[in-house]
Amino acid sequence: MRDLSFHAEERADLADRFNLIAAAEYPFSSAVPVSTLLETASCQRMLQQLAPRLGAPSLGITASLLSKRVAFLTTAAAFYPLSMYNKGLNMALTNCLLDTRHDGHRWLSHMVMNEVSLSTPVSDLARASWRDAQLRGVFAEHLTPLWQELSAASGISSRILWENTAVRLFSLFEHRMQTSDAATDARVKQDFHYVVHEAPGALFGLDANPLTVYFRPLTWVPAKGEWVRFRRTCCFYYKAAQPQEFCQACPLLRPDKAHRLPFRNKR
Repeated sequence: MRDLSFHAEERADLADRFNLIAAAEYPFSSAVPVSTLLETASCQRMLQQLAPRLGAPSLGITASLLSKRVAFLTTAAAFYPLSMYNKGLNMALTNCLLDTRHDGHRWLSHMVMNEVSLSTPVSDLARASWRDAQLRGVFAEHLTPLWQELSAASGISSRILWENTAVRLFSLFEHRMQTSDAATDARVKQDFHYVVHEAPGALFGLDANPLTVYFRPLTWVPAKGEWVRFRRTCCFYYKAAQPQEFCQACPLLRPDKAHRLPFRNKR
């Protein structure tokens, strides 16, 4: 019989590192179904309420900053267990709650789920189709309609919201999925390549994969002594940060284009 639950250590890892929590265990009343935001007036009201806490001067900047947090929580819940445990969560809009708690300095929000229900591929041969279903659930049926509504409600370009998503997903696969198990490591690498470079636009509910274009070459930054994948778009974090600061990959800080690495997976 296939195991359709997280082991205790898996669930603890998701809770500790990615703030995943079941709605029954969530101690606050502030989270609302993500699906309630798929209406412009409701979405605008939420952004207007959130803007002062973030110090954001416009709804567009508020939407960008919110999308970064939502993208982190959502992609972690979707892809960390998919690649590390070969288990997939139900990422339906109706199963996920939007938690926007922020103390004026940092996010306090969780990925709140009504049901922490899982699926697994029935066999190795069926994994590709199972993975496609998981991608469709998190993108075409969740993030894409949410980003479209955030864009409509705030006026921000959806390109910024998708790059916010791409940055979080790249970081998840490249820096947070560390394992000494060869089979798991191979699965992580294969999933990362597929999601970014091979997954068709249909799985995103779009004409083309919106992540591929943001997987840019790394640039050597001597002052930092490290390679950085600079963004194409600005998330406008610097316009809300007090005192002012910039994201590590901010395109406004991009140095001379020399010393470039070719496209590659850092893993």
